[in-house]
Amino acid sequence: MKLTRLFAAGAVALSLAGGTAGAETPVLRASVLEFGTVNWELDTIRHHGLDAAEGFALEVQGVAGGAAAKVAFQGGATDVITSDWLWVARQRAAGKDYVFIPYSKAVGGVMVPADSPAQSLADLKGGKIGIAGGPLDKSWLILQAYAAQDQGLDLAGETEQVYGAPPLIFKTALDGDLDGAINYWHFMAKMDAGGMRPLVSVSEAAEALGLNPETPLLGYVLRGEMLRENPELVHGLAAASRAAKEMLASDDAEWDRLRPRMKAKSDAEFEALKAGWRAGIPDPGPVNEEEAAAMLRLMAELGGSDLVGEATDLPEGVFVQPGS
Repeated sequence: MKLTRLFAAGAVALSLAGGTAGAETPVLRASVLEFGTVNWELDTIRHHGLDAAEGFALEVQGVAGGAAAKVAFQGGATDVITSDWLWVARQRAAGKDYVFIPYSKAVGGVMVPADSPAQSLADLKGGKIGIAGGPLDKSWLILQAYAAQDQGLDLAGETEQVYGAPPLIFKTALDGDLDGAINYWHFMAKMDAGGMRPLVSVSEAAEALGLNPETPLLGYVLRGEMLRENPELVHGLAAASRAAKEMLASDDAEWDRLRPRMKAKSDAEFEALKAGWRAGIPDPGPVNEEEAAAMLRLMAELGGSDLVGEATDLPEGVFVQPGS
């Protein structure tokens, strides 16, 4: 029997297209943010046949936005999107059967101009901070908690915040219009190459708060139904992702091949992006759920129900663990 599903564009959408019985080739159709860094991994999977090695064929389509992806996913129009596991936990707490495959532990931080006198967050008091996202941005919340604990600073109350999309914060920061900028890791890498310097990373702040910065935050989100009915596809995607990571972790020639996709404007920016992506590769093996639960409890404390909904503790079954 032939099984076909039609999907609307989302952050990542997978479809199954089979042939006749005994000759089926599962096709996983992925739609990702056109210039997102996940493309580097998906490109590596396809170029080296890592999907075929796991028994499926990966198709990739670039799309423009991520918010619509969640709407499409929740409406049943897509099978898989990329998001953070905190969103998955929120959805599971609300009764949605979603699961998460880790993709990256990369997080952002605060960048300041190279000539800034700031040596800590306390030195930004009275200044203007650009934040990629909104008031509930997870990096911003963690940095606020860290500033309060480490320096007794009300970071939100004693600075001026400017919220915007990552490219806008990036440009505004490079133009010298901000005293500090909080952005995603790949924009931080570009800022670094552009002459700015890191003040504090979210990883440092999280560790100071008693969290494990090795807990991967970003990943592929699927329905539990797919894991139950097609576990070989879900674990095949996980295995192909891991194989691509191992290749990108050690093979500089592979990065040279990917360079045109990375849109690096200089050798320094290229090297910074490569180093940042590699630093975000999570350890293989199962996610430590106790450490993830600790992170969720902190985010619930900082962001409340606006951020985590009813998920005040880690719901069972969030992570796709080996052998599950």
